[in-house]
Amino acid sequence: MIIIPARLSSSRLPNKVLAEINNKPMIIWCAEVAKQADDVCIATDSQEVIQICKKYGFNAVMTSDSHKSGSDRIKEAADILGLKDNDIVINMQGDEPFLEPEILTAVKEKLLEIKNRDFSMVSCYKEIDEISASDPNLVKVIMDKNEDAIYFSRSKIPYNRDDVPHQYYGHIGIYGFTKKSLDEFVTMNGVIEHIEKLEQLRVLENSKKIAMIKVETESFGIDTKDDLEKARIYAKNRS
Repeated sequence: MIIIPARLSSSRLPNKVLAEINNKPMIIWCAEVAKQADDVCIATDSQEVIQICKKYGFNAVMTSDSHKSGSDRIKEAADILGLKDNDIVINMQGDEPFLEPEILTAVKEKLLEIKNRDFSMVSCYKEIDEISASDPNLVKVIMDKNEDAIYFSRSKIPYNRDDVPHQYYGHIGIYGFTKKSLDEFVTMNGVIEHIEKLEQLRVLENSKKIAMIKVETESFGIDTKDDLEKARIYAKNRS
């Protein structure tokens, strides 16, 4: 099951999940991508979003308006949907309308591969250039030899002391869990996540693993008016 959190309020771009891209709401673009990989449900705090999803034939559930993160929202949605401990739950962001469905399928397949871990969580990364690695809005990740995450940061990691050629990796904010692991994730506490403002760090701080998969993608998140205009041009050129 792919669950897309769709909180209506947004500090940088209010009501962005309903912003139209080529006459179709952004959240519907995301749902249409998701349905190519698995069953999909939108978790929202807005009756307006519920009605728009219904209009386009997508399932949506009403969740609390007090959630602090998308993970808390999808956990409530998974409970409402009656998902079982071993069911797969993928958190797809509601502002990634051009995400390739193959990436969601890859996350699902990786979760099935690691399902016997005591904590099963998967995310993604891509190659980025050194200039992009300097952007604090683009989260970086480093992995161990087994492709499990060592650390995520807004800083450029690793620190390149001698300025030698190095490949940097950017984190893509897709998270896959078993329902049991999602339930555990939302109860974890950590300190570092509040410093970096990256909730996935609570997993590493609690000595759990996040399996990473390398992907190639042209997708980009939409957080500002400039991003939205870029998305409209991108969608028009694709049609």
